[in-house]
Amino acid sequence: MKHLFTFLFIFCFAGAFAQRTVGLVQYDVPNTDGYVLFAPMQSTKTFLIDKCGEKIHEWNSAYKAGLSCYLLEDGSLLRCGNVGNPNFTAGGNGGVIEKYNWSGTLTWSYALSDSDHCQHHDVHALPNGNVLAIVWERHAGAEAIANGKNPATTNAFLWSEKIVELQPVGTNGANVVWEWRLWDHLVQDFDAAKPNYGVVSEHPELVDINYVSGPPTSFDWIHMNSIDYNPTLDQILVSSHNLDEFWIIDHSTTTAQATSHQGGNSGKGGDVLYRWGNPQTYDRGNNTTQKLFGQHHATWVPTGYPNAGKILVFNNGFNRPAGDYSSIEMIDPPINGNNYNIDATAAFGPTEAFWTYTASTPTDFYANNISGVYPLIDGSFMITNGPSGYFFEIDSNANTVWKYINPVGNNTASQGSTPTQNLLFRANFYPTDYPAFAGQTLTQLGELELNPLLPSICDSLATTIYETVGQNEIAVYPNPVAETLYINANGLSTYKVEVVNAVGETVLEASNKSRLDVSKLGSGLYFVKLTQRDAAYSLKVLKL
Repeated sequence: MKHLFTFLFIFCFAGAFAQRTVGLVQYDVPNTDGYVLFAPMQSTKTFLIDKCGEKIHEWNSAYKAGLSCYLLEDGSLLRCGNVGNPNFTAGGNGGVIEKYNWSGTLTWSYALSDSDHCQHHDVHALPNGNVLAIVWERHAGAEAIANGKNPATTNAFLWSEKIVELQPVGTNGANVVWEWRLWDHLVQDFDAAKPNYGVVSEHPELVDINYVSGPPTSFDWIHMNSIDYNPTLDQILVSSHNLDEFWIIDHSTTTAQATSHQGGNSGKGGDVLYRWGNPQTYDRGNNTTQKLFGQHHATWVPTGYPNAGKILVFNNGFNRPAGDYSSIEMIDPPINGNNYNIDATAAFGPTEAFWTYTASTPTDFYANNISGVYPLIDGSFMITNGPSGYFFEIDSNANTVWKYINPVGNNTASQGSTPTQNLLFRANFYPTDYPAFAGQTLTQLGELELNPLLPSICDSLATTIYETVGQNEIAVYPNPVAETLYINANGLSTYKVEVVNAVGETVLEASNKSRLDVSKLGSGLYFVKLTQRDAAYSLKVLKL
């Protein structure tokens, strides 16, 4: 028996629904329920929004973002601020680490900024309550030359990197309880009379002081831009933007051991245990073996998530030989106990990423800097395009199911206008059962953008046309619709979809499709008809 299911739909292309330029611009069903935290780079505020794009909470600081922020399990906000250190003016400048309670009270603030040091980009809260921070460490050009750097590529100063573990003390103090300095783990093959001399390819555990990517006399040599911690391994993962690779370092060492090549769980002190992305940095590769290009946000996939223990990284694709496009890479490192396997003359494996995401047309997705990616427990991912100021969720099949455009830049954009300077370092996702939300009243406080459109996309979903078919539900949404019409035909087998205008003309048809591009249809009322033969169910006509 042939059955016809008919829906009456409103297509609103010329009206307000088609003018969503900021805030929530896509909400497919299903997407992963939860909350998103972000700190616009031109703002002193940090926002927590729900997946309907409504503000749930905000925190206010005296500083613009510098750059990362995190919601801790106790409901506190950990945030980096940009103090404007004049000695360190590269992107990612920070200088102060702040902690606010849920009510917005500043409970701890620690400045790490002077003429020779500056916290930058990222921090990480440890299980013991301490905080890991990456810090620029300025060395005079003469000191760099004394350590084997080529004078032809040496400027007045060279910025190296260090990692400090801070134990908060009071409201504005900290004890440095552990420290690692890159300056203790150098190699060079330029001057045999200088320290650190050796064959670079024989020392993948060390960093070549003469390897330079970009301007040869750049102060900002390494440019770390993210830090993560693995409590099971007691290891640290950092991303070096300028060397196009990430490194793993042993955290189980003492500070004294971290200056050496022995000690800790790995037995290798503070040497680099593993590195991936650009084996040219240690003379075991060439431009064909380089995999990362100006990457950001290298993290371990957490325990309990799909592919736990693998490493996820946002590969910006800056200067990628194949063209300007970004990708998400998942790496399966060759771990062996507390160390990582490497052949005597080959680069660290693997030779290819375990999994990669790009846009269907790769060049449609490109973020030349900042940006990041978080795995979600259901196999989805929350991805931030930082310079364009938006973040979006892809499901486990790489379909975009949710998208939000940050309206907050130098000013807050109105709906329908184009936001300016709405950059984001990255947006962090937290599921609804995250401990920080226990006992809190999470009230929707309205959209961040000015002059939000009504109804919101979530309100529109409340008018989704649906009907029960057996034990399943058939749904057609959103209503009104702007560009893409979604059809959830669970319970139906082979079916035909037709879009019919008010005078009965079929203007669009397809078979077994879950998405229809209706962007070229004019505004007005349409019937959406689903025809199928196999089930003895009927569906009444519904309308708004």
